[in-house]
This record gives sequence, structure tokens and C-alpha cells, in this order.
Amino acid sequence: MGEGTFGQVLECWDLENQESVAIKIVRSLQKYREAAMIEIDVLQRLGKHDFTGSRCVQIRNWFDYRNHICIVFEKLGPSLYDFLRKNSYRSFPIDLVREFARQILESVTFMHDLRLIHTDLKPENILLVSPDTIRIPIRPPKDGSVFKNLPKSSAIKLIDFGSTTFDHQDHNYVVSTRHYRAPEVILGLGWNYPCDLWSVGCILVELCSGEALFQTHENLEHLAMMEKVLGPLPKHMIARADRRAEKYFRRGLRLDWPEGAASRESMKAVWKLPRLQNLVMQHVDHSAGDLIDLLQGLLRYDPDERLKARQALQHPFFTRCHRRCGY
Repeated sequence: MGEGTFGQVLECWDLENQESVAIKIVRSLQKYREAAMIEIDVLQRLGKHDFTGSRCVQIRNWFDYRNHICIVFEKLGPSLYDFLRKNSYRSFPIDLVREFARQILESVTFMHDLRLIHTDLKPENILLVSPDTIRIPIRPPKDGSVFKNLPKSSAIKLIDFGSTTFDHQDHNYVVSTRHYRAPEVILGLGWNYPCDLWSVGCILVELCSGEALFQTHENLEHLAMMEKVLGPLPKHMIARADRRAEKYFRRGLRLDWPEGAASRESMKAVWKLPRLQNLVMQHVDHSAGDLIDLLQGLLRYDPDERLKARQALQHPFFTRCHRRCGY
């Protein structure tokens, strides 16, 4: 079904329960075994409190086979990333993005209430519950295509809890997949629950545009992209940047950009990025104002000022739709 640095996932048939399951077979290296045992602990903790089983993937069982930890999960559909990829990175309609956003934030609220921080939220780690799709006509047709596929059901669940941490643990190491990494992580300021909300903001932009917001693999370029889309970094965060991050700034006051750019291609990659408002307006018709405001709350540089998951669920992007759509 898939593979990664951790190992691979196989689709199997559970003879006892007569159902399809997904088994994650983890590499036998010690660091992957340790991450798998953390994931099992987190999954069991989540399962104990997730009475409806609707927030996060459900663990069925686990076993150790020839030094490989094997975790048995319920079988779900494709990830949101895989769905985008198979649809030539065509974005989701805004009303579907709203449904995804609501569920992601409900799942993050659920985790944070249990004092757990996911730390690796991204479209690859959000799975559709069902693989079923429907074909809808595109009006007007785009890039020669007349139809696009959409999920039949908007139900999703979070997966991959191998990097999940408790709020009392050490939070000074680097977390999150690059594109979804919060500024406080890059600047070495320590991190906590808000790093998950930054990732959610990046995910929502990607779902409504079809492309990752910050496509980079380098810290200085990443910070320059943030400033291009969101405006200048706050002085008080720059002043507190750790020793490794000091080199990204000139005299400790402003980002060393474009002077410090690694290449002309890097400069172009930053320059071509629009402001957040313009980016959203390019892809969203109705609800654009509410979505921009929600994203500005999720993508606040200062983690202390960033929207919390529960606060975000009260945002007009969700509540106004209740009144308009009569949910």
C-alpha cells in the first residue's frame, strides 16, 4: 500500500475478523523500533478516548516478528496528498476544504486535550476513510480536462503518530516535515502545541491551491518565503533566535535576503510567491475573506498569538457556513 523510511505498509486479510487491514511493518533498526513503540503507546491512548473512532486511525493489534514491529490498523483510503497527486494537483472545492479543515482541527483539538502534540501534520498523514470517488464536470474545462475526481465522502482520519510527543517532554529538537515546519522550530526557539496549528495552516493552503505553500529544503530560503507570503518576521523572535539561526539575519535585525541567497533559482522561487491574500483569491471564490482571516490566525509567526485548535473551530469560516448551508 505504501512505503517510507520507516518500512512498508501491506494490505492484508484478517482471517479472524474477516476484514481487510493495513499492516505497518517497521524496519528492524533500533530508532525505528523505538518510534514504533511510541506510536503504539499513543494509538492505544487515543483509542481509549476516541469513543466514536472518528478522529484518528484505529489500531487493531501489534506484534513483533523477526525483530520487526508490525502494527495492524483498520484499512482506510488514500491520503489527501495521494488524491491531489492522482488528480494532477487540482485543488479541492472550498466547501470540501472546509469539511476537511473542520475534521483536522477537531482531531488536533482531541490530541491537544490529551496533552499530545502530533508534530508531523501534512497531507500524507491525513487519510480519506473511503477510497470511493465521484466524477464531476469541470466548468470551464481546464488543461484539456472536462472531468475531475472528488472523494465520495469527506470523512478523514489522522495517521502516523511515530513523532508524537507529550507536552512535558523536551521540545528543542527539529520537528515536522520541512514544508509544514513552523518558524519557531527553524529559529530554535523551542516549540509546543502551536507548531501543529502552523502545519494545519500550510495544509489548508495546499488543499485549496493544489500545491505546497513553502516548497523549499533550506532554512534561509524558507524564512524568505514566509516573509514574502506573510510579511516580516517579528523583531522579538529574531532577537531570540538560537546560535545556529543567527546566521540567517543581518546584524540580528533583518533577514539576510536576497544577499544570502544560495542561487538565482532560489531568489526566483521566493520572488514568484504572492501574498497570502492574493494566493487564496486566485483559487477561492466564495468564503475567500473568511478563509484568509482563518489562515492569518493559523500562520501567525508568534506561537503565543497563533490560533488554538479549539478557537479556530469557532471561526466564521466554519460558523458562517452553518447559517448559509443550514447544517
